[in-house]
Amino acid sequence: MENQNLSKVVLLACGSFNPITNMHLRMFELARDHLEDAGHYSVVKGIISPVGDAYKKKGLIEACHRVEMARLATESSDWITVDAWESLQPEWQETAKVVRHHYEDLLAAEHNIDDVDTEKYTKKRRMEESYIEDSVHLKRRDGLQLMLLCGADVLESFGVPNLWKQEDIAEIVGRYGLVCVTRSGSDPHRFIQQSDLLWKYRKNIHVVYEWVTNDISATHVRRALRRGRSVRYLLPETIVHYIREHNLYSAESEQKNTDVVLAPLQRYTGASTS
Repeated sequence: MENQNLSKVVLLACGSFNPITNMHLRMFELARDHLEDAGHYSVVKGIISPVGDAYKKKGLIEACHRVEMARLATESSDWITVDAWESLQPEWQETAKVVRHHYEDLLAAEHNIDDVDTEKYTKKRRMEESYIEDSVHLKRRDGLQLMLLCGADVLESFGVPNLWKQEDIAEIVGRYGLVCVTRSGSDPHRFIQQSDLLWKYRKNIHVVYEWVTNDISATHVRRALRRGRSVRYLLPETIVHYIREHNLYSAESEQKNTDVVLAPLQRYTGASTS
């Protein structure tokens, strides 16, 4: 019998997914096991949200390919889905805005509202009526919570000057919650201890340890592809076929955005685009 006292959790992962790897998918499984083992949560859904092309990261291929590869990679999952909203935006969206969008989407779904792009004040009023804010997270009255899922590299990027707004970090971690999966050589607890902001919201950060060491990264995968090396078993087989079919990840594609300033740095420092 389902424990009615468990808080239902939706995990949201934002990122380039350039390309999506087995480790990206593994993070969801690790996070679900960790949260459910704690005895307080039931993870009901996972959402992958690939970043849009306007992020301007070096080597970032077109969002249409990254979204399609993510969809192919999650075909066999009964709980992880892909959402293209972020990737379709003409301008880069701060992660806090993406989290807000999905939070409001959950509310809209609860009320069977098809058009979630209503006026901002209407959204705010619905949120105030249907959500409560406790000392830990924003949650729906039925206990549903949205948490951002990330790797330790994202957590540590909070300390990179002009990459994140402090108020966005406070909103993501303080109001929603963060699930951070460790990688080889990372020490999230040390980073949290050194950050006054993260320390303030430390109870909202769930650190998940991956004891089976796995250093798969999209950067390493792209390098192997450029050099004509096999990437089998690093990616789902359907993704390997898709990359070959569309001739993705070449020396030329890796130079894309080389002379372009990353979108957050453009926005927060006023730097020029090149």
